[in-house]
Amino acid sequence: MSSNITWHDTSLNIKDYRKLKGHHSGVIWLTGLSGSGKSSIANRVNQMLYEKEVNTYLLDGDNVRHGLNGDLGFSAEDREENIRRIGEVANLFVDSGTIVITAFISPYQKDRNRVRNLL
Repeated sequence: MSSNITWHDTSLNIKDYRKLKGHHSGVIWLTGLSGSGKSSIANRVNQMLYEKEVNTYLLDGDNVRHGLNGDLGFSAEDREENIRRIGEVANLFVDSGTIVITAFISPYQKDRNRVRNLL
């Protein structure tokens, strides 16, 4: 990390956003093999929560690789970086009071543990 980066506190925090939205925030992390139904389940859960007026955001593995993670391949190192980035993005959404639903292959327990510890 660069030495000339400074964290800036904001006037609103996670408690403020949770109060505004009327619910806690967090992450629902779906993992499994390619084609196992992760995206379909995530989409359905997202729809159900939306119908209950819960603030959510769906992060799907393929969709994220079209943009943010478009520079990554499928090597072990790239998979690790893919999950690291998703964890950081999910954490930002959680801080905003949002429930994040993710659908990623995420094959390595150590990567999932790193995200769990971040959150």
